[in-house]
Amino acid sequence: MHNFLYNFYSLLTETYILCNVCLLLIYGVSLSMFSIWGYPLISKNLSLLVFQVLSFSLLLTLFHMPLNLLNGSNFLVSDLFSYYAKLIILIAAIAWFLLVFSYIFREKLNVFEFWILILLAILAMLFAVQVYDLLSIYLIIEFQSLIFYILVSMKRTSEFSTEAGLKYFILGAFSSALLLFGSSIIYGLTGLTNLGDISKFLSSTLFNDIWFSGNLVVGFIFLLVALLFKLSAAPFHMWSPDVYEGTSVPVTAFLSILPKVAVLGIIIRLLLFIFHDLIFLWQNVILISTFLSILIGTLGAMVQRKWKRFIAYSSINHVGFFLLALLTGDIWSISSIIFYVIIYIITMIGIFAFTVDTTLYNYPKFYQIRYLYELDDLVKLNPYLAFSLIIFLFSIAGVPPLAGFFAKLFVLLTALQINAFGISIFAIFMSCIACFYYIRIVKNICFSFCYDWKVVNPMTWTGSFIMGISLISIIFLFLDVELISVVSILMSIPLLY
Repeated sequence: MHNFLYNFYSLLTETYILCNVCLLLIYGVSLSMFSIWGYPLISKNLSLLVFQVLSFSLLLTLFHMPLNLLNGSNFLVSDLFSYYAKLIILIAAIAWFLLVFSYIFREKLNVFEFWILILLAILAMLFAVQVYDLLSIYLIIEFQSLIFYILVSMKRTSEFSTEAGLKYFILGAFSSALLLFGSSIIYGLTGLTNLGDISKFLSSTLFNDIWFSGNLVVGFIFLLVALLFKLSAAPFHMWSPDVYEGTSVPVTAFLSILPKVAVLGIIIRLLLFIFHDLIFLWQNVILISTFLSILIGTLGAMVQRKWKRFIAYSSINHVGFFLLALLTGDIWSISSIIFYVIIYIITMIGIFAFTVDTTLYNYPKFYQIRYLYELDDLVKLNPYLAFSLIIFLFSIAGVPPLAGFFAKLFVLLTALQINAFGISIFAIFMSCIACFYYIRIVKNICFSFCYDWKVVNPMTWTGSFIMGISLISIIFLFLDVELISVVSILMSIPLLY
């Protein structure tokens, strides 16, 4: 009885979201059948109910007492890392909701299933940061991926959305096959699927048997490659720019912010806790992926002309910095990773607040910004909006004293602890190159001459609120560095069983 209560208490937020998903699905299906109470009334009503569910979920997690235990028949783990990761996911989800709320009704995307899928995706992410078994990793990642396939291709009237969904599905199925194949090899060699048991087995095993160690390395490589694909790290990034470009703006914002936290949590738990004895192997794999991610992300963004593809390559560059901090193999290096993730989320939320809520007038309607050249001479049209976007671009570029500079600085200091001078100098050099195209956008915003006088639609109050909070956080975050560092260190505390 006590075990059941402990399991139920540790999964209280997930249980609450799951029960509400079932109720909202019944509610939506029932009312959408009536012509009077149907669309678009049901979509707006359901979206507000989803916001209520997310807010109450955040409160449940916030006032939740962190427990250090295994639950769900040892398939899940509850610790400080999962507790703070869930808080980050829920706060980012609420900020994302405030961003896209007005966009959904402006574009008349009256599909109530969209909100149900969003809740299910958030539920999958909350479970993903608690996985403690190879089987649960595969099931939760597949559950999350299936939802993303539907979200990407939900805009059925767009051929680009259909193409992006099909491409994402094919490549995602291939990566899922690699994940399952790698897990099967590890299970076939060890007879274990629980991560704690595998960690103890590897710690007590002498890798003298070439056949055993060789096959174990192959299984681990397949597992790591599949997770790097989900993280959109190079050279497994080929799906990211096309999917970001083809799908709608709210889904692009969702994919670029939230799933990276969940997948990065799984990678941290696997590399720094379970397979730490194979550091001589995965350190080289992470080093290659870091090098390619920074290189391809920087050079790929330089030649882009569209906003979404530009953001996609920029996120690949940031993934390279995520992986750079993992090179040390030290459990305390998680603090720099978490700090970088928090700054990345804040910055991307601010950029998408601009992208989602800024529309230009072209008779007879307003249209969304798609190309970078549409920002030319923005400072004359709306100086406050232009100033906010410039601050976000400078933060991504790592210009001091903004928060993005401190995030990259902490990651580089972590890499220097293991004398990784080569990759650190390369990262600094590529960051200098990245500053070129960020400053080029700033130059176009401030100094380019536009022959056509554009009309900018005023932002909604939710978009302005989110952009203002993100802007204040980026400018004055050095006042909160100590607080975020404490949270990051608490998330770094290893769980020993």
